[in-house]
Amino acid sequence: MVIMSELTQAAPQTGTDDRHLVTWYRQMVLIRRFEERAARSYTEAEIGGYCHLNLGEEATIVGALAALEPGDYVFTNYREHGYALARGIAPGRIMAELYGRVDGVSGGWGGSMHLFDAEARFMGGYGIVGGQLPLATGAALAIDYRGGPEAVLCQLGDGTTNIGAFHESLNLAALWRLPVVYLVINNGLGMGTTVEQASAEPELYRRAAGYRMPSARVDGNDPVAVCEAMRVALDSARSGQPYLLETVSGRLKGHSVVDPARYRSTAEADAVRAGDPVAAFAARLRDQGLLDDETDQAIQAEQDAIVAEAVAFAEASPAPAVDTLFDHTYATPVPNELRRLPAEPLWGAVR
Repeated sequence: MVIMSELTQAAPQTGTDDRHLVTWYRQMVLIRRFEERAARSYTEAEIGGYCHLNLGEEATIVGALAALEPGDYVFTNYREHGYALARGIAPGRIMAELYGRVDGVSGGWGGSMHLFDAEARFMGGYGIVGGQLPLATGAALAIDYRGGPEAVLCQLGDGTTNIGAFHESLNLAALWRLPVVYLVINNGLGMGTTVEQASAEPELYRRAAGYRMPSARVDGNDPVAVCEAMRVALDSARSGQPYLLETVSGRLKGHSVVDPARYRSTAEADAVRAGDPVAAFAARLRDQGLLDDETDQAIQAEQDAIVAEAVAFAEASPAPAVDTLFDHTYATPVPNELRRLPAEPLWGAVR
């Protein structure tokens, strides 16, 4: 039987769990400050290539990853800085990767879209839209084959639900009863096109019905609601019933750092800013008596210092040596692999 639920908001947890809410707020502030600093570094040409930020998605990130076990695996798309932070990867190593330095999580060769940390079981950001879905599904198949207790969290954007790999992956996961949760981050825009203009079924969680897969839609601006929904999804996945969870949260900036988001009206942009999840969660904690001005200021200063330290770490890290350009092209040695550097002759010396 397919289980679906409309947009839900879980009540705040009480008792001893209240102290975790402040920790979640601290993580949300860290992600916000990190992404703001990444945007600045990009405009200062310290970060190259593409750069996509999690601004506005902090509640979804923190709530979703709080539900994971340490042994679970995480696959993301190219908008993954916040997920890496919430998974516990050191901010300095993430920032160093954005800067393209050797102390980055991918040795400086991956950049913003390709963070990876096997120890944290953070299995990478992927620059190809939907590229992570078959790999995450394959990881879930490996877990099932070994009979392990782990689950896979596969994050994707709303636009990814329109590509073939999405449907193929959900179909196989449902057929083989794999331990995987597909987390759709619905910020209302696939790059610059609204979900309503791109998806015949804009309530994306309903797409799971085609695969007899349980699904739900949750308020992505509420970390508590996201965490509770993710726990349900993970329990389902571990029991052999993969799950599709859709979280609805706005995107505070454009698709990438260089996108001015002119496809949004002023009213639309104002509405997204009014729903800022970091400010909303701070207000909620104040209402519950868990946060005051002094504590909030201390948290802000603490996270600012962490980000400043991460930038200093990145700046002090050296760039990769040119002669390592072709390292890790293949996972294992390949006969006759071409390792010619740019401008070098294809065969032999220049006469």
